[in-house]
Amino acid sequence: MSQIFSQFNLRSGEQLLQYTLVILTIFLISLLFPNTGRFKYDFEQGQIWKYESLYAPQEFAIKKPSETFEAERQRVIEGVREYYRKKDNLTSIEQQFESSFQEALQGLDPAEHTEIVNNPTPYLEAGKTILRKFYEQGVVADDSPAAGTTVNVVTDNVVNVVETKKRSDIINQVRQDLSNSSLLHASLLYPVLEEIIQPNLILDQEVKDKFLQNQLEKISSNSGMVAEGELIVPKEGLITEEVYQKLTSLRDHHEQEARGTGSNWLVFGGYLLLTSLIVGIYLIYLQYYNRRIFASWRKLLFMLMWLLLFGYLVYLVEQNETLSAYMIPFCIAPIVIKTFYSERLALFALIVIVLIASFLSHLGYEFTFLQILAGVVAVLSNEVTRYLSRFFRSILWILVAYGLGYLGLSLIKDGSFAAIDWTIFAWLFVSVVLTLLAYPLIPLLERLFGFTSNITLSELGDLDRPLLRELGVKAAGTMQHSLQVGNLSEAAVDAIGGNTLLVKVAALYHDIGKMKNPTFFIENQGEVNPHDTIPEVESAGVIIDHVQEGEKMAKKHGLPLEIVRFIKTHHGTTRVEFFYQKHLEKFPNGEPSEPLFRYPGPRPRSKEETVMMMADSIEAACKSLKQPTEQRISEMVDAIISKKMSSGQFEESELTFEELEIVRSSFKSVLKSIHHVRIEYPKEKEEQKLPDNSSKASL
Repeated sequence: MSQIFSQFNLRSGEQLLQYTLVILTIFLISLLFPNTGRFKYDFEQGQIWKYESLYAPQEFAIKKPSETFEAERQRVIEGVREYYRKKDNLTSIEQQFESSFQEALQGLDPAEHTEIVNNPTPYLEAGKTILRKFYEQGVVADDSPAAGTTVNVVTDNVVNVVETKKRSDIINQVRQDLSNSSLLHASLLYPVLEEIIQPNLILDQEVKDKFLQNQLEKISSNSGMVAEGELIVPKEGLITEEVYQKLTSLRDHHEQEARGTGSNWLVFGGYLLLTSLIVGIYLIYLQYYNRRIFASWRKLLFMLMWLLLFGYLVYLVEQNETLSAYMIPFCIAPIVIKTFYSERLALFALIVIVLIASFLSHLGYEFTFLQILAGVVAVLSNEVTRYLSRFFRSILWILVAYGLGYLGLSLIKDGSFAAIDWTIFAWLFVSVVLTLLAYPLIPLLERLFGFTSNITLSELGDLDRPLLRELGVKAAGTMQHSLQVGNLSEAAVDAIGGNTLLVKVAALYHDIGKMKNPTFFIENQGEVNPHDTIPEVESAGVIIDHVQEGEKMAKKHGLPLEIVRFIKTHHGTTRVEFFYQKHLEKFPNGEPSEPLFRYPGPRPRSKEETVMMMADSIEAACKSLKQPTEQRISEMVDAIISKKMSSGQFEESELTFEELEIVRSSFKSVLKSIHHVRIEYPKEKEEQKLPDNSSKASL
């Protein structure tokens, strides 16, 4: 353990950024958790109580079911009548009538209307009587929904229940009353009354809202009380609707009390501790099995990003009562992570993500079980993301896992098909559909974080790409060598469970630097060898230079950094042995010049880089064997691997000794098949004594 934490030191700004990312991730996740303690019992209506008998720790109120409470509220809301206010009082209306009536009298002929002109008082009283009759009831517009209904009318802060009438009905009634009047000229009142009589009831929403609020406050949210020490549910008792409501009320009472005790910081500290523990184990796992991730802040951000992303998704969904956390596509994480890393890391990351999400969700162990089950299926079924057909097949298996998993859990819980909540299947289907986003996310994340996906590698492996076409034209021998190195490396990497596509594509590009001076390399030479006319130091410089030239070409054509590393490491820090030995023969006592014959490195680090370094040397050396018998091939493979090891080329490699032996056996098996090794006949024994030209293999 001390060795792990000894690496946690702030030696650079990048390391400081990494620690900042870790601390910030833990803090941001902790903010999502509730600030009250969790109720220590899990229960569901219709299930058996799986704890000891529960007695009320203190007195508490039994809350009504939310459906019952809402139904009562709805009945009150629907039962409240509208409230109206009279726009004008009767006195002002009578004054308006009297004024209008006097104006009408002035337009009459005194000779023809002597009675009304000389004695208007009976007519004024008749009009006012009619106004009092209808205005005291209330006049509403013809299109008012309150017409003909009973409403509350507020007059001087006094509420009266009255039955309203439409204006048109009142006008008709006025006409009828005037026609039955004993006054000689009663009909002359009609135009004046028709003008004066207008709707005088105005809807008073403010009064209605106050009254409604008062009525709603009278509705009790409780249906009873539970005394301290009262038995709530016995051990292995059935959680009926009544018991369920008591348990729910006890839980709410517990959480409410927790808010008022000032223990919020302790609760937050508990969640912070658990989050730190989970993330800490996650980081220790990365230190043990994926050290390169923790060494790069970009890769570390990529791995921590999933914890925050799904944590906040669950939090947001839980805040929305219409959505379900079952719709969140957790399987995207293992699919994408597996594309760039291993199945083991993808599965471990999924477990960490689901553990954090489970704290934020109210769905319980079923939610945790289903997400881990589907994630395992996603990792196992999604073998190669670059093939759409296999990707869709994986999506189908995830859907099947979700469906069967939830069906099994529902049958255990409910014991019948009728009680299953079928809407959950719809949410799970939405989750599977959203998982399809993993495919377009891969190239996006690849660019953001500098990864190399299998999709990109498949494109780079196309021999029709410009750089490979140019290599095939300018250095046909090198192209054939690269293809053979790719086949040899692919078989060996497959045997140890590495990334076969990566090493195969890298092999195609590892010698592209030879295009600058193709004839200086033995596989491209004809009858003339240009090395015969220049000094050994210069020859070694040309040979070594193909690494730097290859790196420049790769960066110019935008090849991924992982491919560039293969170009830089496929010779490590080895010597150009052939020219070095020739140089020593000519200058046995000369100045030390060994560094001029050594590749600049770096040494291979990944398993794939190490395998390709060995495959490159072995494939070149194998071509120099005049009689490639099984024994010669075996001795040559052993000699080259031993030489690489003794020169320290594997000191930084992640390849284990066990894997090295597997690679060694793979090389021998493939080379034996390539060279069609047969039984050695007696006549070949003399030929075996002939020296081969394996020393030129380093070219």
